[in-house]
Amino acid sequence: MEGPVPVRQTFLIATVHPPVPVALPEKTQRLSPGLNMTTLIAIPVWLFVLMAVLTLWSVFSRALFPGVRWFFRRRINRVIDEIAIHLDIEIRPFQLTKRQVLIDRLAYDPKVMEAIQTVAEKSQKPRELLQAEVMTYAREIVPSFNAYLYFRVGYWLAKKIARMIYMVRVGRIDDEKLAEINADSTVVFVMNHRSNMDYILVAFLAMERTALSYAVGEWARIWPLQTLIRAMGAFFVRRNSRNPLYRQVLERYIHMATREGVCQAVFLEGGLSRDGNIRPPRFGLVDYMLRSFDPDTDRDIVFIPVGINYDRTIEDRSLLRRLDPESQKRSLWFVVRTTLGFILRNVGQIVMGKWRRFGYACVNFGDPVFTAEFCRRGEFKFKDLPREERFRKVETFCNQLTQSISQVIPVLPVALVSRMMLASEGKSLDLVEIRAGIRSLIEDLTRKGAPIYYPKRNFEKYIEMALEMMKLRHMLLETGGLFRTNPDMTDILSYYANSISHW
Repeated sequence: MEGPVPVRQTFLIATVHPPVPVALPEKTQRLSPGLNMTTLIAIPVWLFVLMAVLTLWSVFSRALFPGVRWFFRRRINRVIDEIAIHLDIEIRPFQLTKRQVLIDRLAYDPKVMEAIQTVAEKSQKPRELLQAEVMTYAREIVPSFNAYLYFRVGYWLAKKIARMIYMVRVGRIDDEKLAEINADSTVVFVMNHRSNMDYILVAFLAMERTALSYAVGEWARIWPLQTLIRAMGAFFVRRNSRNPLYRQVLERYIHMATREGVCQAVFLEGGLSRDGNIRPPRFGLVDYMLRSFDPDTDRDIVFIPVGINYDRTIEDRSLLRRLDPESQKRSLWFVVRTTLGFILRNVGQIVMGKWRRFGYACVNFGDPVFTAEFCRRGEFKFKDLPREERFRKVETFCNQLTQSISQVIPVLPVALVSRMMLASEGKSLDLVEIRAGIRSLIEDLTRKGAPIYYPKRNFEKYIEMALEMMKLRHMLLETGGLFRTNPDMTDILSYYANSISHW
């Protein structure tokens, strides 16, 4: 009867041969008889591989990595030196500080420590556990700005994407008034939120003037997108979090960045417009910036209103669908499949030479709003106000900013055609009637001071381009040269018409 089959193990035999044999002490010999410096040692292969990897890592980290870091740091410093000459708003030292330093500074901020103590007393949780939680929030929020990626890679990428999809235009900007802003001020761009393309579009148009730090929602916290976003100077925000510790950490980060003069960009509506109208302002982030502001001692905080509009918003159907309470939630697979299909379909049209851009994307910059002037006019200081009164002042200030934004939202051709066709109440109109109606609408809006973008020398082509785009999307139906609204697409037409409804 055969015995059990022996299990075969793989070992590596290591032999140590020192130049001069050294005898072990008697005590060691008594404990381990036969063990000396020429004894063979058997170790598993996996342990040898692990030891080799750790050894290589030590060599690289000590010898190679410092040189690589120095190489990239030199390139980054060279980019900063080149760009600093041309920027209207310089990059602040805060943005170039090592990320781990900022994380530690934020996690051990005195007010954050007070919040930890308060929560620990109420919840009976250990302070060490709450401190670890705060450290997680700090790592989540603090960006890792990389000037080389931002101005070399980011600018090129944003420019290519924006110009490939749209005919990008800056309709209004007053360089003289922007030049009046003190170079030491903290500049904050406040804008309406039409599309996720806003991040790319405004960053691309502002990169010749400054480096923007965005507040980005949790939707972007996926690898590797979140790493790229952090490198571009953006920070993540849990918009609806009620966690007092998280809110305190976020508040202190925004306070630190604002106090240090970091140029920021804020979507005052707090989210995408779902029906095309401007949403009421959410003033949480602005309150974080202003609650400790003293116009006599602090650097001024200057808000620049920015209005954005598109002839075609990529997410328009998805946004409108969210308004329907009876619509079923789409699965992740459906979203991925639809997105990939959209991208592949457009890439195929580009390859075949049939692709057309999505019309105009226009950005207008309004007149600066100076916080110090607002405080002096009202004879108050935000830092001295009780909580409720401060909220009322911040709300008034944000409503003023929203009004300033609405005054500079560009009026584009698709919005004009949508407005006019909806007013026709389903009647069929020929091209001559549509042109006359659009001209009348433009004259009316011009009298009210609306910022209308259209090429005055080629007005006919301007209208025909909008009609063709809307016909391809089945928003309008054409029969024998007559155009009428598609009854199944009135919600889409209303979405674009609402972008100018405040006029």
